[in-house]
Amino acid sequence: MKFTDGFWLMREGVRASYATEIRDLRVEDHRFTAYAAVKRVAARGDTLNTPLITVECFSPAEGVIGVRTTHHAGKARRGPDFALSADDATAPSGTTRRDGAVTELTSGPLTLRMDGDGPWGITFLDGDGKRLTRVDPKGTAFATTPDGVHHMIAQLALDVGENVYGLGERFTPYVKNGQTVDIWQADGGTSSELAYKNIPFYLSSRGYGVFVNHPGKVSFEVGSESVGQVQFSVEDQSIEYYVVAGPTPKDVLSRYTALTGRPALPPAWSFGLWLTTSFCTSYDEATVTSFVDGMAERGIPLSVFHFDCFWMREYQWSDFLWDPEVFPDPEGMLARLKERGLRVSMWINPYIAQKSALFAEGAEHGYLVRRPNGDIWQWDLWQPGMALVDFTNPAARAWYDDKLRALLDQGVDCFKTDFGERIPTDVVWHDGSDPERMHNYYAQIYNRTVFELLERERGAGEAVLFARSATAGGQQFPVHWGGDCFASFTAMAESLRGGLSLSLSGFGFWSHDIGGFEGTPDPAVFKRWLAFGLLSSHSRLHGNVSYRVPWEFGEEAVDVARKFTLLKHRLMPYLYGVAAEAHRTGVPMMRPMLAEFPGDPASRTLDRQYMLGPDLLVAPVFTEDGEVEYYVPEGTWTSLLTGERVTGPAWRHETHGFDSVPLLVRDGAVLPWGADDQRPDGDWLEGLTLRVFGPGTGGTTVTVPDLAGDPAAVFRVVRDTSGVHVTAEGTDRAYRVSVEESGSVAEGSGTVTVV
Repeated sequence: MKFTDGFWLMREGVRASYATEIRDLRVEDHRFTAYAAVKRVAARGDTLNTPLITVECFSPAEGVIGVRTTHHAGKARRGPDFALSADDATAPSGTTRRDGAVTELTSGPLTLRMDGDGPWGITFLDGDGKRLTRVDPKGTAFATTPDGVHHMIAQLALDVGENVYGLGERFTPYVKNGQTVDIWQADGGTSSELAYKNIPFYLSSRGYGVFVNHPGKVSFEVGSESVGQVQFSVEDQSIEYYVVAGPTPKDVLSRYTALTGRPALPPAWSFGLWLTTSFCTSYDEATVTSFVDGMAERGIPLSVFHFDCFWMREYQWSDFLWDPEVFPDPEGMLARLKERGLRVSMWINPYIAQKSALFAEGAEHGYLVRRPNGDIWQWDLWQPGMALVDFTNPAARAWYDDKLRALLDQGVDCFKTDFGERIPTDVVWHDGSDPERMHNYYAQIYNRTVFELLERERGAGEAVLFARSATAGGQQFPVHWGGDCFASFTAMAESLRGGLSLSLSGFGFWSHDIGGFEGTPDPAVFKRWLAFGLLSSHSRLHGNVSYRVPWEFGEEAVDVARKFTLLKHRLMPYLYGVAAEAHRTGVPMMRPMLAEFPGDPASRTLDRQYMLGPDLLVAPVFTEDGEVEYYVPEGTWTSLLTGERVTGPAWRHETHGFDSVPLLVRDGAVLPWGADDQRPDGDWLEGLTLRVFGPGTGGTTVTVPDLAGDPAAVFRVVRDTSGVHVTAEGTDRAYRVSVEESGSVAEGSGTVTVV
């Protein structure tokens, strides 16, 4: 929210008070508190009839420093609150030091410094004493607007050339400088400034991150009100934010996700190709079977079949009952699909239509959200007379679980948890939560409820969602997809921007609707999107008014779908290792170039390419004629598809057929290459090939995971003048070594075949 009218004036009716000077400082071993007057105090009388801002500085975790500024501390805390790994913000994670007027709090490589002699301000320093950011004299404040609403305001300075990223899955420009961003869940599609996944966390190109610990609406002005500041404000009496140390983007994300939660590891089968019925199309078991048969006949392996909304009867979403006229034998149908090796996904949402039998049941037991006067909250958007499940009520969560458990007992494997954004604020929650804070947070308890049910019923490591909405911490319940995009090249590019922004907001796994959701894509759009979709962490064919089976778009689309599905399966020993890394460290699978090359200035604005793990560069093609422009960082790279060698740093202008895409491998990389191209969850050590790219330096360690993400085998690959030397730990299985350039190959342990 903007409060000023240019640099000198306030907007009409806005009254602001700024921390001006320290009047008292209380220093403890691990934290300190400053009491800041909002005007200069020249005499005792100046302390009367004036506010005082309390500024608490603490460290909840190593490398993270929190600042909480408060005007009136007596406001009741109704919740909800983000569940952080250090909920007790007084945990002794930092150490304080006082030297004259200067007070410092240090936590790992991060230091907060406050100088009581100068103008009000706070400086954040890295481990080398270099300034990361600062709070300037007007950077700590509160304001009231003409309607009497109280806002707490904080500002952190931007340095020259500093870029800001993240703030959730945002489809606006990738670099957020110059934008106004409201953290407020909305069902706005991918072509607007609204977002399904709003995360009050941003990452700076200078090697730090900032998390605003407030689950309600947070308004960010990223160099858009005061052009040299990132300003964030909340309608509250207190604001709390954490500065998260780097120095690299990966370090920032690792620390941030340690605080807010690391992503679970999705099962390996979920990385294969998903096919859905699409939304408004006509389908029954015969249609579903024809799709599955068609994929098999064309040699396109399918891993998951998804039933979208109309598996239930019209006007009754959700009652969690199959439409008996369309699916008279759901158990038999599911069994027949399972016999073909398929997993099954079902569409659900948290709304209960009035025509559903569950409406009366939920109303009777108090499981539906109510208005302050006791009426059940209802409206006609989406479903007629629909109500909303109150997930703050433990009994309502158990009731909802029971409905889903019946589907799991029938053979369903996972759920698409759609919606969760249009959450009203004129309601009363069972647990007394603040409706404004619950608006964003509802997505968290909705997705957590379903994910934890899957873990209980299917076991740890077998739970996976296809979720649309999320808030901070939502990365714990993967996978998330990009929502409703148009079937166009423009929407394909905006989808990637959203995914890159989400990845820099702590989310390890992300997907999107191949070909776009709204409308029917031109065959060129569909074919180009196939390569992009199958080189994402998760891959789903889905649409709105038309089917997305490849043969609807011509035989070449079938060939492209087959080629990239088989390629993804061959890459699974590598990809699942990257997935396990995301689970352990919080570093995402799909990484903006900034994440891998933070020292390369050219990488800081790239939003049409990404790294898939540490070693694969992907540049989707967004044109019908195949023209693509992309950037190659320093070093020598090899095209995985053609073997062509490319040297960077350089910009590349290429033309690709529909069966091709820029897909480059770093020199020094060793790709574990699976022999089984028919499924994503096979035995990756059976017929494994270690593909060695370029000379490398100092050797490379390659870990091939098992289906639980644990190491199945560890290979040490060293190249020297005599060739390639491989040692293996944890396995005596045979493997092959291929060298992707001319040169000799020496045998390592195990069975080595030069190919």
